[in-house]
Amino acid sequence: MRAADERHPGTGGTDGARARGTDFRDTLTDGTPTAPASGLVPGITTAGAARDHVLALVHDQGGPPSGADGERMVIDLLLVTSELVTNAIQHGGGIAGFEATRTRAGMLLTVHDRDDSVPADGYGGALPSSHLGGGYGWPLIIRLARDITISRRAGGGKTITALVPLA
Repeated sequence: MRAADERHPGTGGTDGARARGTDFRDTLTDGTPTAPASGLVPGITTAGAARDHVLALVHDQGGPPSGADGERMVIDLLLVTSELVTNAIQHGGGIAGFEATRTRAGMLLTVHDRDDSVPADGYGGALPSSHLGGGYGWPLIIRLARDITISRRAGGGKTITALVPLA
C-alpha cells in the first residue's frame, strides 16, 4: 500500500461510516512521525482509567450536551474510548500513551500502541454476523467516531486518533 492511498469505509458496505464523515488516511508507510510526545496522560493503562479520565474531562470542560442526545453522545464517547484502549492492549502490544482533547466538535481521542501492524479490517468493516469472542470493537469505533487516522510512531508502534462528536 502506498502512503498516498486513502481508504474510505462505508463505500459499498453497511457500516454507515461514509455518511458520518469517517475518513482514513494511511500514513504507516511514509516514515514521517506524526505523533507528538507531549500531551500524554500519565497512568492510563486500562480502559476503565481512560473512561474515567475522559468523563472527568467532559465535566471539567463545559459538561456534556444537554438532553437525551447529550447523554447518547457521552455513552458513545465512553464506548469508543474503551474500544480504542482495549484494542491497544489486546492487539497493539500494550498502551504506549493516551491523549484526550476537547474540541468544538467533540472529544479527540489519541491512543498510542507498540505494534506497527494495522488489523486486516483496519479501514472498515461491517459488524460481524456472529460472535466468536471478538470483532465488534473496530466496526463500532467506525460507526461512532469520525476523522479516524492511523499513523506510524517515530519510536515504533502506531497511533490511532478518532474524533467523537459532542455537538
